[in-house]
Amino acid sequence: MWDRLEQIEKRYQELDRQMAVPETATDLKRLQALAQEKAEIEDLVVKYRAYKATSRELEETKAMLDGALDEEMGRMVRQEIEKLEAKRQRQLEGLKTALAPKDASDDRDIIIEIRAGTGGDEAGLFAADLFRMYSRYAQDKGWAVDIIDSNESGIGGFKEIIFEVKGRGAFSRLKYERGVHRVQRVPVTESSGRIHTSTATVAVLPEADEVDIDINPEDLRIDIFHSGGAGGQNVNKVATAVRITHLPTGIVSTCQDERSQLRNRRKAMAVLRARLLDIERTRQEEAITRQRRSQVGGGKRAEKIRTYNFPQDRISDHRLGQSFRNLPRILDGALDPIIDALASSEQARQLEE
Repeated sequence: MWDRLEQIEKRYQELDRQMAVPETATDLKRLQALAQEKAEIEDLVVKYRAYKATSRELEETKAMLDGALDEEMGRMVRQEIEKLEAKRQRQLEGLKTALAPKDASDDRDIIIEIRAGTGGDEAGLFAADLFRMYSRYAQDKGWAVDIIDSNESGIGGFKEIIFEVKGRGAFSRLKYERGVHRVQRVPVTESSGRIHTSTATVAVLPEADEVDIDINPEDLRIDIFHSGGAGGQNVNKVATAVRITHLPTGIVSTCQDERSQLRNRRKAMAVLRARLLDIERTRQEEAITRQRRSQVGGGKRAEKIRTYNFPQDRISDHRLGQSFRNLPRILDGALDPIIDALASSEQARQLEE
């Protein structure tokens, strides 16, 4: 670990030297590549240098105990040593976390698919609540949300809604949302006040570049049809909705949210590529280790990951075995405490491995 950190720091210094060379300043492409590489390791180097500075300060403070100190001064020095040791331990944990393997898809834009599960109309309303929660969370992060396709239920819910989230780090944060979400509450349609349980499934797919997935055009069947739902006269006059079927897998991707057939086709292809990439990622993960798939890592859609209990104002994440209060605020987009806990759990698992 320490050899690796030393090598990374030396590389950081070398990047600094290369960027300072006059010839580099005139080569914009090379300068950008060097700056990007430097930015990728800068946080780790800062943490490592802080750890070394604390270690030096700790050794200097310990050396003071070898001198002639009165009782009061000796007590103060020992207290300072305890503080520095605790600080260095925290910095060490931060270094280990920073060195943990990073998912290559973490910085990608994502496609989220929310589908109502068991529970009838209440499941559709819950799907709409989840869409609103993720939209608010994305808004707080400065990410863009763009609906690709939706199938509304009769009372303001969604049978299904598919949307893009565009922004740096979107997958790194929202990948932990994959799975089955369960809600327990009294439905507005329930006159007896009986608590109802319903579910919705969430799939979070990193968007795939064309180079990631090779799709043979002959494997596609593309259908053009009239959009349904709201949209004015244009919906009935112009066929703009696109349905793409990937014949080898049977995957169907549809987009009818845009008025432009070209944009609908682009979005439908993005969904198809993301789904195919997700299949390939899952296949690779299972080939590497069929026994693993711990609390966070797999995100299988069949797993019940979280329960939203309205009567008790509590959200329980079953992977963590932990509950969070203030349910309305979380549904309004305050997801960071849960996501931070899940990320820490995943990092701890990676460090153990």
